[in-house]
Amino acid sequence: MNESILLIEDEESLRMTLEDRLRSEGYRVDQAVDGAEGLEKATTLPFDLLILDLMLPQRNGFDVCREIRQAGLATPILILTARGQTVDKVVGLKLGADDYVTKPFEMAELMARIEVLLRRSHPKAEAAPEFQEFGDIRVDWEGTEVTRHGATVALSAREFQLLRYFAEHPGKTLSRADILREVWGYKAETFTRTVDVHVASLRQKLENDPRKPNLIMTVQGLGYKFSG
Repeated sequence: MNESILLIEDEESLRMTLEDRLRSEGYRVDQAVDGAEGLEKATTLPFDLLILDLMLPQRNGFDVCREIRQAGLATPILILTARGQTVDKVVGLKLGADDYVTKPFEMAELMARIEVLLRRSHPKAEAAPEFQEFGDIRVDWEGTEVTRHGATVALSAREFQLLRYFAEHPGKTLSRADILREVWGYKAETFTRTVDVHVASLRQKLENDPRKPNLIMTVQGLGYKFSG
């Protein structure tokens, strides 16, 4: 991980809470207490993500967002806005923000949105092959089509994303938490049962014997491994 985040927030208690949580997640964090300081740091120092409150002293978040984009910087911006201020969200996005979280927010939601933005801004260096075959299974990644023995296999969008994630990590043991984060885009260990349900569905559609899988293997106590 180790990505660098600039937190531009004037409310000290929230700023301290967010900084502690971000650091505990492995991020490097810098902070700014007003819009002027935030704009200066954002345009002179390298960051992987900016978390920007809209209601700031000296320079409001709208101005900061606008000037960052006018400076030609493509750093992802996640804005924090008050509950119910729909117009603020719309204006912020039009000025170049990438996403927003409404106050008060759940910390898990904020962490999930941060992960998604960082993942989007750091695409894989090598594109996945257009087609791949795993035994009698053929996958057209571009056309989002899966066939088995030449017959089309109907996968849901989430099942297809899950299969792609497995295929991108052959032979690697993937924990349920990893899969939930990378495929669903959020952290919530209480929902790891969701992963099991989708894996079971994929096995029903792709394995010769779902009870004795050869493609998506269970690693007891750890997670799953793709043998393709």
